[in-house]
Amino acid sequence: MAEPRIAQIHLDEATIGWRGADVDHERKVAIFDLLEENRFALANDPDGGPYHLRLAIEEGRLVFDVRDTAEAPRHKFGLSLTPLRRVLRDYFHMVETYHQAIRTATPSRIEAIDMGRRGVHDEGSRILKERLDGKIDVDHDTARRLFTLICVLHIKV
Repeated sequence: MAEPRIAQIHLDEATIGWRGADVDHERKVAIFDLLEENRFALANDPDGGPYHLRLAIEEGRLVFDVRDTAEAPRHKFGLSLTPLRRVLRDYFHMVETYHQAIRTATPSRIEAIDMGRRGVHDEGSRILKERLDGKIDVDHDTARRLFTLICVLHIKV
């Protein structure tokens, strides 16, 4: 029976480069969580998965290269990052603010900043889910984890 899910994910190392221990940890956690549980189905795909997904940023576009488990290409497309630019900027600002706060702020201030960060993350996930509509069906948790990986790809060194 077909499984509409991601079985393997690859992030373009040329896009990522080395980002530091915090970013590497976020990437590993997002990939682990994504592979443990996800809903990912190509629109109009009679075979229905499972899939191998390669994510990259090329020429300012987020590229989804979806393959079957034998690595045969299934669907490749790029999404403009323009609709995500503001939320990516806001998310990076919230993460920076959070990391600064954990050194000196009160626990209630840190919690408030983290709640704000999660809200921005949810907004990014919602926008991504909307942008994938008609191409890929994902659930909320899958969209959140994919948004985390997009952030890893998009960090400016």
